[in-house]
Amino acid sequence: MIYANIADTRIPCELVGMRPNGDGWVAETDDPQIIFKPAKPLAPGWYRISVCVKSESHTSAPQIYFDTGSGFSETLSARLRRGPKADQFYLDVRLPFPAVLARLDPADVPGELEISAIRVRRLSTAELGFRLARHGFDVMRQDPAEFMRRLPVYVDALSNPLFLRLTETAGATGNSRGSYEAWIKRHDFNPETHTDEIKRKIDNLSEQPLISVVMPVFNTPKALLIDAIESVRQQIYPNWEMCIADDRSTKPHVRRVLQRYAASDPRIKVVYRQENGHISQATNSAFALAEGSWIALLDHDDILRPHALAEVALEIARHPEAQLIYSDEDKLDKRGRRYDPYFKPDFSRELFRSQNYLNHLTVHRAENIRVVGGWRPGYEGSQDYDLNLRIFERIDRSTIRHIPKILYHWRAAKGSTAASGSEKNYAFKAGMRALEDHVSRMKLPAVVEEAPNAPFYRLHFSLPKRVPLVSLIVPTRDNVELLRGSVGTIIEKTDYPNYEIIIVDNGSVEKETLAYFDELNARRNVRILRYDQPFNYSAINNFAVAKANGSIVGLINNDVEVISVDFH
Repeated sequence: MIYANIADTRIPCELVGMRPNGDGWVAETDDPQIIFKPAKPLAPGWYRISVCVKSESHTSAPQIYFDTGSGFSETLSARLRRGPKADQFYLDVRLPFPAVLARLDPADVPGELEISAIRVRRLSTAELGFRLARHGFDVMRQDPAEFMRRLPVYVDALSNPLFLRLTETAGATGNSRGSYEAWIKRHDFNPETHTDEIKRKIDNLSEQPLISVVMPVFNTPKALLIDAIESVRQQIYPNWEMCIADDRSTKPHVRRVLQRYAASDPRIKVVYRQENGHISQATNSAFALAEGSWIALLDHDDILRPHALAEVALEIARHPEAQLIYSDEDKLDKRGRRYDPYFKPDFSRELFRSQNYLNHLTVHRAENIRVVGGWRPGYEGSQDYDLNLRIFERIDRSTIRHIPKILYHWRAAKGSTAASGSEKNYAFKAGMRALEDHVSRMKLPAVVEEAPNAPFYRLHFSLPKRVPLVSLIVPTRDNVELLRGSVGTIIEKTDYPNYEIIIVDNGSVEKETLAYFDELNARRNVRILRYDQPFNYSAINNFAVAKANGSIVGLINNDVEVISVDFH
């Protein structure tokens, strides 16, 4: 067992792709993982991560990942740096949000490892100040101009809500920002080089549908409100209107800004509500102004990319049958810098039923919104999720189109769910009610649950009265301990009553493995098939599927273990 010392608490770790080997460990894949769950989520702040890893084969330093409720991703990860001794690694990082899980990837190639002294320790303000001062002094001594360029980054290290790493040579830089900035330069829309091309495409369209940008407003900070409106006015696509509903703001600047824009641009319409009805009713009021056949949703403090509506119009031209269109998005910090891109998949019914991943930018056919009755009061915080679910129920999935481009900047303001999934708990509860309503309307045999350790939902489906036979195919070659863990947990933990296990032996020779095969052969629902050909994962599974009796096939690696009785 490997343990991690987290905030002075000894925590056992879960190992993935690793097995014990005497006093050490063997990484069996090129992605071994050590996962540990703190006794309570790590609070936002600066931490020192340290570990001792000795290996003859690994080629790079260990990498740390954090899960703030949305799973592990490269966005919240950083590679440790080598310490004074060859097998020591450490890194100082700042967490912007509470972390429920951490993961250390100790190596990037298979091989033997010695791992010890995993520690996650929070840095005090004095320690952080000392490290920043020492780091700045080292940079200034080597390159004064570079120090002045990095000075704002040092300020960010104390105040700005980003995932940052601090190393002696690279400076206090955002790991996610650094890699994302490189992606932006290489792949993202560049107004200087791409605007003319998009304009030509728009000019060649046989039809340019009117797109109504709907935006409810309440006490928006002046600068953010202006930025949001200007992001629409600066659209490359010309045929738009902006429909704004002020939900009886109490800040006098809101009305002044809206009146000025409405007077200067006839495409901007504003309604001033007589009472505060919250976001659902305010959005309905803005929607009532819309004359466009398409409705694009914009939050009052966010920003559309200049090519956003153009990309939507081009997608409509390519797919005139489309009913709903959504894009990728990223976030803006308080300095207006981009980070945390969300590159989304094409539409998935199952994923959508666990979270509103469509989010920003989402564009609907106006008629669909009218048919379902618009936004429902009582679902504030998840009013768009509720609307999307009701519209999804009446349109074909093939008419939901994904534009795989960043078209929307979600501002990570304080209190916003862009800043943290833990913000606005009322929104999570409203989303759960919306999903429960969806399950009821669709008459799905399922119960809505909270996903464990994540701010998402889960549909727990009940089994049919006549359960189908499921064939679980497990390719293997020796490694009997792995196989025992996989097959043994299926047998011991699943409560599904109708399954068979097909083990495909691809040339096992060890006595322990063959003895285990004899033991399994005695079970009525386990078969051992021999595949005496060179290893080919696809061919092995095709061979087994041809001999399977079940109407459903499950492909199981021999290192996968069941952890829940209802894994079916």
